Amino acid sequence: MIVKILSMLAFATTILSVPLEQHYDVVGRPSSNGMFLNKREAPTLQDCLAAGNVPVRFISSPDFSERVRPFNLRLPYTPTVIVLPTTTEHVSTAVVCAGQSNVKVQARSGGHSYASFGIGGQDGSMVIDLESFQNISADANGTATVGAGVRLGNLALGIYNQAKRALPHGTCPGVGIGGHATHGGFGYSSRAWGLTLDTIIGMDTILANGTLIHVTRNSHPDLFYALRGDASDFGIITTFYLATFPAPETVVNWQYNLPGMFTDPQASAEVFQHIQSFALNTSLIDRNLGLGVYLDGGNFYISGTYFGPLSTFTETLAPALLNGLPTPSNTNVRALSWLDSLVALANNAPLAQPLTGYNAHDTFFAKSVTTPASDPLTAAQLNTYFTYIINNGVNKPETTGYWFSIINLYGGQDSQINAVPTADAAYDERTSLWVAQHYTSSGSTDVDAPPLPGSGIEFVEGLNEALTSVMAGEGVEFGAYQNYVDASLAAGMAHDLYYEDGTFARLVELKRLVDPGRVFWNPHSVGN
Repeated sequence: MIVKILSMLAFATTILSVPLEQHYDVVGRPSSNGMFLNKREAPTLQDCLAAGNVPVRFISSPDFSERVRPFNLRLPYTPTVIVLPTTTEHVSTAVVCAGQSNVKVQARSGGHSYASFGIGGQDGSMVIDLESFQNISADANGTATVGAGVRLGNLALGIYNQAKRALPHGTCPGVGIGGHATHGGFGYSSRAWGLTLDTIIGMDTILANGTLIHVTRNSHPDLFYALRGDASDFGIITTFYLATFPAPETVVNWQYNLPGMFTDPQASAEVFQHIQSFALNTSLIDRNLGLGVYLDGGNFYISGTYFGPLSTFTETLAPALLNGLPTPSNTNVRALSWLDSLVALANNAPLAQPLTGYNAHDTFFAKSVTTPASDPLTAAQLNTYFTYIINNGVNKPETTGYWFSIINLYGGQDSQINAVPTADAAYDERTSLWVAQHYTSSGSTDVDAPPLPGSGIEFVEGLNEALTSVMAGEGVEFGAYQNYVDASLAAGMAHDLYYEDGTFARLVELKRLVDPGRVFWNPHSVGN
């Protein structure tokens, strides 16, 4: 942290040629909706919201408990108020009222935050639920205009049906665009098209002073940088403007199940190293291949997508991948339409998601690891990983919950994620090779169900360490993926994992200038 503090001090003298205070006045002035912001004149939060005719739910409301129920039932919190805006004016008024009452604010798009940051990450916050912002349109130039409450499945359907366009994004149709796009947005198409974050060309954003501004690379370069990577600290985005891609006519979806992978750690490590060597083959692999490894102590399969002819995959790529591996116990390779490919990646869940009343929940704990492309996973590291899994993750008692790991190819030859300069956005995972998610769940979607056993949490903590300990001891630095946000991390550790020193310093200074009252806050906020 000493390095970060020194970096911040140096950065503060060079951050911008024009002080941000000139653009984002933050003290004792009228807001855009005419409400005066001098706190000595501030009414109560409830009176303030009522005066602005803002739709809200307080704890006394009949549907409050249903609306506040988190995706991760392990981490419930009770907000002071849930705001249900239908206009940007409602959002602006709510933010101003929260600032007057010293109440912290967080937006909720789809509500899938692993750490329940969408309901504040603590008791007593204001939640601004954006479920009414459901507009989707795609113009002739390929720009999609998307409300911040839109879920990924509805987004994919909307832009395809209107204009045969597509975007890179994750596989779960119920995830909301807001947090997904502003903290990464990785999917199987990301090696070809980049992250969802990389497609953002504009954002309609409410600042801490209630002002609505249209943020682009040219109009507000400082905020365009910060919102793409740390939007939860700087404003409420109500509308996204995204650069889309022509949807492929067909996509090759493929999967190979490998048997006997959890008996000999050395053999398992050799299999993964073969997959890694395949992924790094510069004469064979390009951006059009998406690849991931799934394992859970019983199943081990390699799967992904390919943007190219089925014959190229079956005659060239597949033989190179499978050469020397155990004979697959099951093979599934097929050319699908774009939408059918998305459905298959979602385990056949429908793309169309409810606009209201979304009710998906789990009781779980997750951690992530991003591995540097400069240091591919070594035999010793992988042997440690599979030894841990075989000793601790095979035939686990049901009382400890189930678990899985998904290790996705993120970088590698021609990856368009890593083609973007690190300085382009407040998102520093531009030099990674793999992104791993380690996940354990009680399997319960019932709010009254027993909690996730501590042994399951300990197992996942150990799984993360088993994927990093050997190489970390040799000086290799690992990171983490923000959209698998880890609530167990203290703020300082989260900052170290998510941001480089220069990025962190720039965000802290921008936060001081744009939101000095720290209206927008969660447990991992910069400046914590």
